[in-house]
Amino acid sequence: MINKANLFGYLIKHKWRYVKGLFLLIVINILQVLVPRITGQIVDGLETLSLDDRKLLYYGAILILISLMTFVSHFLSRLQVAGASNRFDYEVRNVMFDHMLKLSMKFFHRNRVGELMALATNDLGSLRMITSRGFNLMTNTLILLVSSIVIMVRYVDPRLTLYAFLPLPFLVLVMTKFGPMINRRFRRVQESFSDLTRKTTENIAGIRVVKAFVQEDYEKENFAKVNQENFDINMNLVKLQGIFYPLINLISSLSFLIAFVYGGNLIINKQISLGDFIAFNGYLGIIIRPVMSIGMIINFAQRAKASKERIEELLNEEPDIVDPVAENPGPGQAEDFHGRIEFKNLTFSYGRKEPDVLKNIDLTIEPGRTLGIIGKVGSGKSTIANLILRLYDPLEEGQLLIDGVDITKTSLKRLRDNIGYIPQDNFLFSSSIRSNIGFMPEEPTLEEIRRAASISQIDDSIMELPNQYDTILGERGVNLSGGQKQRVSIARALVRDPKILILDDSLSAVDTDTERKILNELKPFMEERTCIIIAHRISSIQDADEIIVLDDGRIIERGSHEELLELNGYYNRIYQRQLLEQEIETA
Repeated sequence: MINKANLFGYLIKHKWRYVKGLFLLIVINILQVLVPRITGQIVDGLETLSLDDRKLLYYGAILILISLMTFVSHFLSRLQVAGASNRFDYEVRNVMFDHMLKLSMKFFHRNRVGELMALATNDLGSLRMITSRGFNLMTNTLILLVSSIVIMVRYVDPRLTLYAFLPLPFLVLVMTKFGPMINRRFRRVQESFSDLTRKTTENIAGIRVVKAFVQEDYEKENFAKVNQENFDINMNLVKLQGIFYPLINLISSLSFLIAFVYGGNLIINKQISLGDFIAFNGYLGIIIRPVMSIGMIINFAQRAKASKERIEELLNEEPDIVDPVAENPGPGQAEDFHGRIEFKNLTFSYGRKEPDVLKNIDLTIEPGRTLGIIGKVGSGKSTIANLILRLYDPLEEGQLLIDGVDITKTSLKRLRDNIGYIPQDNFLFSSSIRSNIGFMPEEPTLEEIRRAASISQIDDSIMELPNQYDTILGERGVNLSGGQKQRVSIARALVRDPKILILDDSLSAVDTDTERKILNELKPFMEERTCIIIAHRISSIQDADEIIVLDDGRIIERGSHEELLELNGYYNRIYQRQLLEQEIETA
C-alpha cells in the first residue's frame, strides 16, 4: 500500500509506462545521432565527387525513414510518459482532496482557501511538468551526451572533442550555484500566488458586501497591492532566470567557437575531412541543445522540489478527530442509536493556550426532548453544537456522552449519520435544489424531499420556480434570499430523518410568522428525537422542554420558559426587550 505522503510511490505505480517511454526515447536518440554521421558521409562524397544519383537517393531514403521512425517513436513516447504523468496528477489530486476532507476543523482555521487551491493547481502542475517534460529532457540529455561523445571521439578527433567540452565544467558550476536560488524564489512565488488566489476568492465570494458598502475602490486598491507584491516576487524570479539562461547560452556557445577555430585548423592541416567537421558540429549541436536545457531541467526540478515539500506538508497533516481504534464495538456501539446527550462537568477550549469557551457544563438531553439555548454572542452556544458533531474533541476535563458512550469512542460515521445539523451560515452548493436537499450518500426520493421542504415552508416557493426542484443554484445559493437558503438548509437536515436535530440560529432570516409555522410543523417530527435549538430570538425556543442561558461559557440560568421568566434575570430582560421591539415594529 502506498504511503499517501510519499509522492514517489505514485510514480512507481506507473514504472512500466516510464520504462516503455524510456525505450522509445532511446530509439529516438539513436536515430538522431545517425543523422550527422550520414550527413558527413554525404559531404565527403560530394567533395570527392564519388556520389552518384543512386547513392544520393539511397541516403535520402535513409534520412526520410529516420524522420518517419522518429515521428512514430515521439508520438508513442509522449503517450507513455505524458500518460503516466497525467495519471500521477489525477491520483495525487484525488488523494489531496480526500485527505483534506478528513482533516479536522482546526486545519481549515489555520490555512486559507487560496493556499489550498494553489497546492492543487500550481504546485501539482510543477510536479506534472518534471514528471513529463522534465523526464524527457533529462533522458534526452543523458543519452545524446554519452552517445555523441563516443561517436565524436571514435570517428572524428579525440582532441577536438576534449577542447570543445572545456566550457562544460563552468556550465555545471553555474547551474549548481543558481539551482538553490531558483528554488527559494520559486517557493516565494508559490506562496504569493496563494495570497493572490485567497484575495480573489474572498472578494468574489463577498461581492454583495463589497457592492452594498460601496467598497469597490478600496478593495481594488487592496487587490492591487497584493497583485503588485505577486508581480515583484515573480519579477525577482524572472531576473534570476534572465541571468541564468543567457549565461548558459554564452558558455555553451564557447564550445562552438572552439570547434570552429580548432576544427578549422585540423581541416586546413588535412587531419580531418570536411565531412568529419560537419558531422562533428552536427553532434556538437545535438549535445549543446540538451546541455543548454539542463538549465530548464534544474528550473523544473527546483520548482518541483518546492512544490513537493508543500504538498507533502499537507499530506503529513494528521486529523485531530479520528475514529476510535477497536476490534470489537464498544458498549452501545452496536446498539440502535437513541440520541441521549449528556455533558458531564465539561470544560472546553479551542487550543491548549486558548481561553475556555465552555466551563463546567452539566447537561442531559433525553430523546424526544427539546433543549433551547440562548445567550450573548461568543457565549459558547455554537461550541455545544460543534462538540456534539465531534468537529472538536474536549481538551480539558469532563466528558460528552452519546447514549452513555464517550463521544470519542463512537464511530464518526455512526454519529454524524444520526445528526441533522442546520448551521448558522447556510452553505448551498452550485447544483440543483433537489441535490442540495438530498445531500446524502443515497439520494432520497422526490416525495421525501418535498415532505422535508413542506415542513421547512419552502416547498411552495420552489414549485413556483420555472424548473422547480431541478433549478440550479448559483454559487453558495446566490439566487435565493437569506430566508429561502435557511429553509433549504432545514429541509436538508430533516430529509436525513436524524435521531438528533440541531438548529444553530437557523431561523434568524425568516419572519416570525414563517418561524412559527416551521416550529409547529417540526413538533411532530421532534417527538421521538433529541432536538437542540440555538437562537437569539426567544420566540424560537420558548416552547422547548428546557432552556439554558449561557454567559461566558457558563450556564447561568436554566428551566422552562415560564420558570425563567419568574427568575426575573437575564432571560426575562431579553424577553421584555424583544416584546418591546415587536410592539415598535407593529405600531
